[in-house]
Amino acid sequence: MADANAMATEKMPVCEKRVHHIGDLALWQRSRAYHDLIGYINGTSSAIQGIKTTDEVFESDILRKLLGIFDALSKIMEQHPPLEQPQRFGNKAYRDWAANMRDQLPTLLIEVLPAAKHKHLHELLQYLMEAFGNATRIDYGTGHELSFLFFLCALFKAEILGEQDIVSTALRLFNRYLEFVRQLQRNYNMEPAGSQGVWSLDDFQFVPFIWGSAQLAVKSPFDPAKFVDEQIINDFSEHYMFISCIDYICKVKTGHFGEHSNQLWSITAVPSWVKINQGLVKMYQKEILSKFPVIQHVYFGELMSFESVAAGTALSNARLGHVAPPPSKRICIGAPPVNLATNLVPPTPLVAPAPPPAEAINTDLNVGDSSSESSDNSVVLRPTSAQASPEGSGDKSAVSQTVGDASGAKEQQAE
Repeated sequence: MADANAMATEKMPVCEKRVHHIGDLALWQRSRAYHDLIGYINGTSSAIQGIKTTDEVFESDILRKLLGIFDALSKIMEQHPPLEQPQRFGNKAYRDWAANMRDQLPTLLIEVLPAAKHKHLHELLQYLMEAFGNATRIDYGTGHELSFLFFLCALFKAEILGEQDIVSTALRLFNRYLEFVRQLQRNYNMEPAGSQGVWSLDDFQFVPFIWGSAQLAVKSPFDPAKFVDEQIINDFSEHYMFISCIDYICKVKTGHFGEHSNQLWSITAVPSWVKINQGLVKMYQKEILSKFPVIQHVYFGELMSFESVAAGTALSNARLGHVAPPPSKRICIGAPPVNLATNLVPPTPLVAPAPPPAEAINTDLNVGDSSSESSDNSVVLRPTSAQASPEGSGDKSAVSQTVGDASGAKEQQAE
C-alpha cells in the first residue's frame, strides 16, 4: 500500500485559489470548473428524479469505500467531545477534531483511490479537507458545501467514479456528507458562515434543496404547498432530501416556519417541483456562485480547472418532469466525452438553453443562466439591489424576491 506521507513529498499539480478580486468572478463564471459544476448538478438532478433516498440503488466498491471515510471521521469526533465553555457558538473542541481530521484524511483517501489515480490525491484532498468548515472561525456554510461538490465532480472528472455511480453519489455519498456535517454543527455549535437569517434559504446548506426538489419532480406523493406540514415531514423526511432539510430546520429552529425560513416558506406557493428546481438553480448561481466572499476561498486544480471554456459554450441543462433517459444519453459534467469502456457518456451535441425570461437577466453576470429544457417557464429568485452581501466564506445575500406571484399571500400569512 502506498504511503500517504511519501505521496505528499512527490511533485503534485498546483491546487490554489484563483479568485483574488471581484473582477476575477467573470473569469470564474467562464471557467471549465464552473461549467463542469453546473453540468454535474443539473445532470444529477435529471438522474435522481423520481428516486427516493431510501430506494435500492447501485453502489460500486469505490463508492462504498468513500462512505467509509465518514465512519472514520465520526470516530475522530468521538475522540474530541465538546468542551465545557461559556459561549453559545463555536466549541473549541472542533479545532482539535479539524486538526486530527487533516492528519488522517490523506491516509484515508489514498486507501480508497485506485493506484492509477494517486496522481489526483493532492487536488482531491484539498477539496475534501475544505468541506467541513473553518477551524479559525468554527463556522460552516455554503462555501464549504461547494468544496465538497468540487470533490464529487472531480471524482467523475478523474474517472474514479463512473456513470453508474451518479445516483448513488447523490443519494448515498452526498446524503452521508449532509448527515455528517449536521452532526458537526450540533456537536460543536458551529456558527453559520455568512448567514442572512430569515432571508436566507438555509443557514448551512443549499444543494440538497436543488437535488431534493429534483427527486420530487417525478411521482411526487405531495404538492409543494404541503412540504411544511408536520405529517408530510414525519412521513417523508427519510425518503426525500428536501424534506430531510425541512425536518432538520424544524428541529433546530423555533417559531413559525414563515418567520425563521421566509424564503422556503414562499416556495410553498409554487405549483410544481420542476419550477422550484429551476428557480433554486438560478438562485444558487446568483446568490452563491456569484458572490466574491464565497468564491475567494475556492481552490482550483487540474480536474476542476480555472481555464476558460471556448467562447459560446453553453451551460448544460436539467431535463426534469419525466423519467431520466438511459445513462448513455445523459450528460452530467462538461468534460470532454470519452468512450463507453470507461462508463462515462459518449459524445452528444450540446443543446443551447432557451433564453431566460426578462426578469431572469442579471446585468452583473457575463455568462448565461442554466435553464431547463422542460416546457415549464423558469422561476427566478433574485436579490434586491439595495442590500449588500455580508462578510464570511459562506455568504448568502439577502433575497427578497420570492418564487411565483402567489407567494405574497404566504408572506402575509406568516406575518
